[in-house]
Amino acid sequence: MKILWVKTDFLHPTTRGGQIRTLEMLRRLSKRHEIHYLAFDDPAHPEGSRRSGEYSAYAHAVRHEVIPKGSVRFAGQLLAGLFSPLPVAGMRYRSVAMRYTISKLLAEHDFDAKICDFIFPSVNIEDLSGWIVFQHNVETIIWERHAKSGPTPAHRAYFALQARRMFDWEKSVCRRASHVVGVSELDERIMRDRFGIASTSSVPTGVDLNFFERRREPARSHDLVFVGSMDWMPNIDGMRWFLDEIFPMIRRRRPDTKLAIVGRNPPASLMAATHHPLVTVTGTVPDVRPYLWGSAISIVPLRVGGGTRLKIFEAMAAGTPVVSTTVGAEGLPVRHGDNIRLADTSADFAAECLNLLENEPVRQTTAANGLELIRARFSWEEATRRFEETLCSMKISRDSNNGVLV
Repeated sequence: MKILWVKTDFLHPTTRGGQIRTLEMLRRLSKRHEIHYLAFDDPAHPEGSRRSGEYSAYAHAVRHEVIPKGSVRFAGQLLAGLFSPLPVAGMRYRSVAMRYTISKLLAEHDFDAKICDFIFPSVNIEDLSGWIVFQHNVETIIWERHAKSGPTPAHRAYFALQARRMFDWEKSVCRRASHVVGVSELDERIMRDRFGIASTSSVPTGVDLNFFERRREPARSHDLVFVGSMDWMPNIDGMRWFLDEIFPMIRRRRPDTKLAIVGRNPPASLMAATHHPLVTVTGTVPDVRPYLWGSAISIVPLRVGGGTRLKIFEAMAAGTPVVSTTVGAEGLPVRHGDNIRLADTSADFAAECLNLLENEPVRQTTAANGLELIRARFSWEEATRRFEETLCSMKISRDSNNGVLV
């Protein structure tokens, strides 16, 4: 098949869960299909477009500056978000150049499948009929959760406004597309119910077992580790909660507990934590595996989020037990007390961490059960196979209806 794949970013450096999922699937799809990949070029990371040959036959780089969060111009976007029917998260990616390039490619090629990766590029697609929207999250849920957990009444009111705008936009995008793919059966069900769509499917979260497998038992560098992009609001919110409420409880019983926060672009509020001798904030690292292998527990203290957490499966594949909130593990077929520990209050989260830190047999059993789950049921090959089945079924439908995808 000839496939057009549109995303807001190229896939290197690979620092976010959505990038990992797309990269691993496209690497496999590109062995059997002709991939045309279109995304915004980022001059700060020239390797993005340069390495696109690893997963596509043709790459189309479009110049567009996504205004940095925290800048004066971003404050202007937030202000505009008070009046625009489009949520700020969508406004940031409007691009005349991308809209033109998409139209040009559609005029020049007869694609068997067209993929809009996340809903954000859809702001540049004039007609979504015939397109598949690949939903890594139900974005509306993320904003609704922000509205409940925002630090101030002003934050909560603004997030509530953005949640309403996101619902209207996300519903419109999903209903105008010909098919929507979620990353869990839970997300698929939520989108069918909330947005009133019928043509949906889901793909499982995968993990590269060989890549994360422990070759030997490393020396302990930290007791607790969090791995995730630190410029994503749910991760920032979760770690602020952990540092403010949970970590002090753990340290009261275990004063020497060491924590590593591993992920790109940490905000100043988290960088301040580096002044604590027991907390390491790394920023971008070339390889997260040494931090997973060298830590006793991987923590996922998310109160906001959607989709599925790749970080949980990666920790399990690395043989590191996981303590997560229910939101953090949402959509994953995990069992509390067996292959993961789940806790939703500060006291319970601290207690689960302490239990694993102080009980090595329980810690090892939890890690072993998590690894067994991954080995038995999850791989990128299976995720790609499921996605490929959707592409093939949509192509058959298109062909049988004289080019019209219904």
